[in-house]
Amino acid sequence: MKEWKQFRYRGIFLVFIGFLGLSVALFIERQGIGYQIPEQAYAYLTGAVVTADQAQSQVPVNTLVVTDSRDPSSMLAKEQFQQIFKDMKVGYNLIDIATESFPDVKSYEKVVMLVSQLDDLDQELIALRDWVESGGYVQFALTLQKSSHLSLIEQALGIKQSQADHGLVDKLYIEPDFMIGGGREYIIEEPFDSALKVDLSEKAKVHVSRKEGPGVLPLIWEHTYGKGKFVIDNFGIYNKVTRGLYAASYNLLGKVASYPVINGSVFYLDDFPAPVPSGDGKYVKRDYNLNVADFYTNIWWVDMLSFVDKYGIKYTGATIENYEDDTSGNVHGQDDISRFVYFGNMLLRSGGEIGYHGYNHQPLSPKSLDYKGVYSYHTWEESAMVSAMKELVRFNEELFPNVEKSVYVPPSNVLSAEGRKVLVEEIPEIKTIASSYFPGDFAYDQEFEWASDGMVEQPRIISGGMLDDFMQLAAFSELNMHFVNSHFIHPDDTLDVDRGAELGWAVLKSNLEHYISWLKSSAPDLRDLTGSQLSGAIQRYSALVPKQERTATGIEWTFDHFYDEVYLFVRINEGQVGSHVNGGTLTHLTGNLYLLKATQAKVTMDWSEE
Repeated sequence: MKEWKQFRYRGIFLVFIGFLGLSVALFIERQGIGYQIPEQAYAYLTGAVVTADQAQSQVPVNTLVVTDSRDPSSMLAKEQFQQIFKDMKVGYNLIDIATESFPDVKSYEKVVMLVSQLDDLDQELIALRDWVESGGYVQFALTLQKSSHLSLIEQALGIKQSQADHGLVDKLYIEPDFMIGGGREYIIEEPFDSALKVDLSEKAKVHVSRKEGPGVLPLIWEHTYGKGKFVIDNFGIYNKVTRGLYAASYNLLGKVASYPVINGSVFYLDDFPAPVPSGDGKYVKRDYNLNVADFYTNIWWVDMLSFVDKYGIKYTGATIENYEDDTSGNVHGQDDISRFVYFGNMLLRSGGEIGYHGYNHQPLSPKSLDYKGVYSYHTWEESAMVSAMKELVRFNEELFPNVEKSVYVPPSNVLSAEGRKVLVEEIPEIKTIASSYFPGDFAYDQEFEWASDGMVEQPRIISGGMLDDFMQLAAFSELNMHFVNSHFIHPDDTLDVDRGAELGWAVLKSNLEHYISWLKSSAPDLRDLTGSQLSGAIQRYSALVPKQERTATGIEWTFDHFYDEVYLFVRINEGQVGSHVNGGTLTHLTGNLYLLKATQAKVTMDWSEE
């Protein structure tokens, strides 16, 4: 101690130690907080692929679907219902009344009428009405046209009076006990007069309506008739964004109705981690007086991590190695990796996952593709695609070794058939493509499925911080169709006016938090997953063959292609649920809608008809 006091340079030495400690701290900070590799739940299935088509072909047929090829609306609805029923695992037969006679419906449990004009159905309508009275179930899924033939069954449908003209459907009010996320209105973009104006009897139960002046325009209702039931969809919109409404309507048919769901919520961070992109940061400068790099580090990323802490969500990042336009295949590794490591390690530490976005931000499109001025992207030779993707895989493994990296997000959701072939045949690390649910210019739009070549198709549904009316309806619909949330956002949304930059990050952040809060309050039982975890769930869902039967004491489900666990929506339309479920657990969601978690290939549930 005496020697230390006599040491002439002790002050300088202490300063040196202080600087050394600070340097070590800064180094650790720039490297990001270390991460541990968690055991991955809902891992990918291996072995033989079971596609959704194969699974549906094994489901017993219990539904007749009636179409009319002369009616464009019927053909639009047919396209949607074929996918809806594939996803709901409904076995059905399809007829076209333009070319086929109406069959005897007594061999079916349910009939779905994708017909708006009833003039060609005469005695068939009377027979259908009588069949419902004796215990059958019918869904009229198209807006019906006023006609003398409609008057034959109006009373059975719960209609006291109908008018020849149609009402505007610009908003959908969902009753709170009908669907998840109900109790509010959803706005329709580009509305038109698509609903038959009707007055309903007191016995009709309205689930969805348009509040119109002093009265109400019913859009979805059910009406018990004798021992059976009619369900009427009266809003006249036949596209992907309303699938959840049609699925919920179909699930009103039967005493106890059910269908499989995925049960998963994912949040993607596109272009993350990545180099700081070029772009106009004037709104960042306006609001924070920071350059883009410092804004990302000190504001945007801090705010995004706050959602993890507050709501328990998980992020799946999608890495971009560089923003060069070179598509020659002459690849080179990224030298400046500090930001990649810093952000990536923190993402992993928060329970998230790293995925692939691109060697650069040029979609995997062949030389033969012409973007027709929609995009200014370059195109590739196939060998160059392979070189670029292999470099991206190498780069990610160098930065984040020994962690799951299996999800590919196509730049701008653009992926050609040639590019997909490269992923399947040349890049075995990639097991999932996460692109877009909705069609768009050159978009690779998808359904939730396990493809025959082994790739998992995992569409993303909504994006960004603007979250317009269409996105809100889409999120609500898919929460009720597949019990899924899938959202993606880019850090550089704050640089792009089309994605809300002029609004400012504070507004975009507030919108995003409002959505997450709504999601958590509407669906507290929705699982927070990473991209690969959701893919494992999609495989289990896609392969499942469910069979539901009535027993002496209740309801029994048996499952073919059952692996470890699956989920179903169960709607108790009639009767009472008992306290005992064997082989799974039943959780109340809203109204008479429940979530069944099956942990065995056979599940029984107590249920009584009284």
